[in-house]
Amino acid sequence: MAVGEAERFDLAVLETRVAAALRLAGASEPSLLAATRAMLHASRHGIDSHGIRLTEHYCAMLAGGRLNKTPQLKVDIRAAGSAMVDADNGLGHYAAYKAVEVGCELARTSGVAGVGIAHSSHLGAAGAYALAGAEAGFVGFATTNTDSMVALHGGAARFHGTNPLAFAAPVPGQKPWLLDLATSSIPMNRVLLHRSMGVDLPEGVAADAAGQMVTDPGSVDMLLPLGGEGYGYKGAGLAGVATLFSALLTGTTLDADFIPMFGGGDIASHRNMGHFVLIIDPGKFVGRELFGLMMTRYLQSLRGAPARAGAAVMAPGDREWDEARRREAEGAPVDPDTIRFLGL
Repeated sequence: MAVGEAERFDLAVLETRVAAALRLAGASEPSLLAATRAMLHASRHGIDSHGIRLTEHYCAMLAGGRLNKTPQLKVDIRAAGSAMVDADNGLGHYAAYKAVEVGCELARTSGVAGVGIAHSSHLGAAGAYALAGAEAGFVGFATTNTDSMVALHGGAARFHGTNPLAFAAPVPGQKPWLLDLATSSIPMNRVLLHRSMGVDLPEGVAADAAGQMVTDPGSVDMLLPLGGEGYGYKGAGLAGVATLFSALLTGTTLDADFIPMFGGGDIASHRNMGHFVLIIDPGKFVGRELFGLMMTRYLQSLRGAPARAGAAVMAPGDREWDEARRREAEGAPVDPDTIRFLGL
């Protein structure tokens, strides 16, 4: 969701500027197109913390050597429904979209396909990849673990990353059902965005180095898990699910062992991030036609459910699609730091 009254720019202009910046930084055409696609997905749908504001960071990592400018992806089919993608230390978006393609191809025969990704880097909004699966007619799931910045429930130190879980499913004649959530209260990129915009955070989402809750984004040392002060064990447990799929199944890096995405000084060493994509073909279960009818009926029922006074009932993805329609007409908000970097 946009913060404050940021200046807005046409999405096509932003796409051109982002691609040009990555190209100038030396990224290969396939990898920069994937990164641009993923960042524009986020900026289009109101996920500004993972949108085009990350362009400057990626360009710095390309220049510093953390990211391979010309990665050569390697796909290893392990079984009828499983594969691994070696990202060759390039932009994570490139490998993640490739994993979706591989998963869809395998699932056409096997019904279900799990694709792990190793030797990767930050992939942006996980929902971009779940959505890519749904747009191809499949049920999609995508996740990643990230560097430690979220306290455990009742904890006073960083343990898990923000570790998103994203799911999407096709709906006949409609935009896909889409759920993309961090297992932390908010993403750390949200804190950085609030710092850039000079806006306080909501209460109960972040803490200082002593584990005390704060709203000043400049005082934040760690995030709190999804669920808040009373139910944070739910978010902490779900963060572990992301680590299970993304790090343990792929043999990559645990949350606490990552080189930090931001800060730390080292922008030359590879981070060896792991991600995981799961693709399911409804045609190999209830059948695509009946699945589509049931998705339609389910969403009609959900959206028609009674709402509390002054509130609205929405299906997962409804807010994002509404925001996308608005931004396609009015442009996307861009923070001052990104306006400067892209020369807008």
